[in-house]
Amino acid sequence: MILDSWDRCHYYKVNPIKAKPITVYQGIELETHVNKYRKLIDVSLPVMKNLFNFVGDGNFVIVLADEQGCLLEMYGDEKVKSSAIAGDFVPGVDWSEKTIGNNGVGTALFLDKPVQIFGREHYWLEAHHWTCSGAPIHDPQGRLIGALVISGSYEKVHPHTLGMAVTAVNAIENQLKLEETVSLLELSNNYKNAIIESISEGLLAVDEEGQITQINSIAAQYLEHNAAESLKGNCDTIFGDKNSELKNMIKFNRQVTDHEVDIFIGKVKTTYLVTTRPIKGNGINKGTVLLLNEISRAQKLVQRMSGARVNCTFLDLVGEEPAYLETVELARKAADSTSNVLLLGESGTGKDVFAQAIHNTGIRKRGPFVALNCGAIPRELIASELFGYVEGAFTGASRGGKMGKFELASGGTIFLDEIGEMPLELQTSLLRVLETKTITRVSGNDVIPVDVRIIAATNKDLSLEVSQGKFRQDLFYRLNVFAIRMVPLRERKEDIALFTKRILDNLCIKFKKPAIKPDKNVLEIFNKYPWPGNIRELQNVLERVVNVCNDTILSIDHLPVEIRSTKTRGNYMPIKNYERDLIESLLEQHNRNITRVANELGVARTTLYQKIAKYKL
Repeated sequence: MILDSWDRCHYYKVNPIKAKPITVYQGIELETHVNKYRKLIDVSLPVMKNLFNFVGDGNFVIVLADEQGCLLEMYGDEKVKSSAIAGDFVPGVDWSEKTIGNNGVGTALFLDKPVQIFGREHYWLEAHHWTCSGAPIHDPQGRLIGALVISGSYEKVHPHTLGMAVTAVNAIENQLKLEETVSLLELSNNYKNAIIESISEGLLAVDEEGQITQINSIAAQYLEHNAAESLKGNCDTIFGDKNSELKNMIKFNRQVTDHEVDIFIGKVKTTYLVTTRPIKGNGINKGTVLLLNEISRAQKLVQRMSGARVNCTFLDLVGEEPAYLETVELARKAADSTSNVLLLGESGTGKDVFAQAIHNTGIRKRGPFVALNCGAIPRELIASELFGYVEGAFTGASRGGKMGKFELASGGTIFLDEIGEMPLELQTSLLRVLETKTITRVSGNDVIPVDVRIIAATNKDLSLEVSQGKFRQDLFYRLNVFAIRMVPLRERKEDIALFTKRILDNLCIKFKKPAIKPDKNVLEIFNKYPWPGNIRELQNVLERVVNVCNDTILSIDHLPVEIRSTKTRGNYMPIKNYERDLIESLLEQHNRNITRVANELGVARTTLYQKIAKYKL
């Protein structure tokens, strides 16, 4: 080892007579460099002091260096430190083999193992009166980070000096591992606390003795305690005598998800959605984690997530026909009101767009917008959709029950499309909601207050329905506060060309096709055609055209037969004939798939069945 180290010194061109340790850091640079190794120094210095005091004879110094051989700290006998060579044992000085030859610092670092160099084994002449015993220091990951060296007169060297250096390094490395473990535990705990605090629900962890071991600020707020007080408490103390259901969940390790539980804090009862999960250790229950979500907060979240998309405003309502502009102006006034709105008009006239615009402009625009098509839901399920249900209400009911559309819409707007399709028995329940502003879930007993504005829509003549006993007169009066008649497309001749251009532009972008423009003959036919399906029918016709058209000009030849034949029929063919032809064509096109035809026409299945019977199709 010594011979090899001398060979390296010769290779490095170290002068054995004139060599001198080099100061590489001083002043601010030294302070900055030392601070980089502050953790190593803080761990090593107590070990260095203990080692010096343990040996007792005091004829040596203990030196700490970084992985490059630059000294960081020194502790030892003042006389030894004041001697010639030890005068160079100061922080910031380079004691690597390349600078000063083989020594306890540089050689231990180069070989990455403990070394002891006696007197004349040193390459540098001035070190011949010294003995150095050094050992490398590694971090918990095994990386070389420095060296610890015991140096003193070769005449007074202790027989176990190298062993003491190795033992000291082991102590340093063990302490570094311990501190890293503690640091990782602290970091892990900080992560855990951050995660717990970031959870939107209240979180409570309880051990098998009922002692609270973890609680976040939301749970502490729910329980009207601060977190520190809660961690000192037991469930029996925190929850008191009235909350037996919750305490039994904890005691018997019941696992539930979003279970409605009434929790009493003092004299105040609040309903929470409670989720519990057992904590196990070696297969044995060691406690329970509870998630508490105040049901009113949960409702707001569900409302925000489940409400219909409300993208349309009055800026999206395009048209120049005077009658249409009057309708828009009336809708703007409805938006400023809190009264219920009834949109009356044929299918495809944009009743849903108007409903969104009214909601988006009114005082409830920050609340949910929940839409329900009364004609698209089976008769037996409408009540549960509107009012929700409790657990066990019927076969297949969700565990824990489910909120209905009215609860979800509370604080906002509910859009009841195809209101004319609502069964009479449900109309009675809806009228009760309008009168009491409360609902009761299917098979439930609790009366739940709701704050909802209703926008209803229908393509039926509700006055006629009332006279025929198919729609409740009192409900009609309740809904007909702000009635708005939608203008059919055939009465908006000035807007047909505008709609055609806008729809074509959007479809060409959607299907990544070059822009398509209609010729004059197409617009002439469009103006003559009665559009029983209104804007939705125009949209569907143009979408079919864009899919098959390979030209940039839309001509008559691209149009469907039922539209193209308008040119030969003239302007005065009764609209019912057009409607009959359209339904017949779509039934053939979709192989009599009622659902698809109804969707394309924008009507309820029941309405379509009625028209099929009417036209004997």
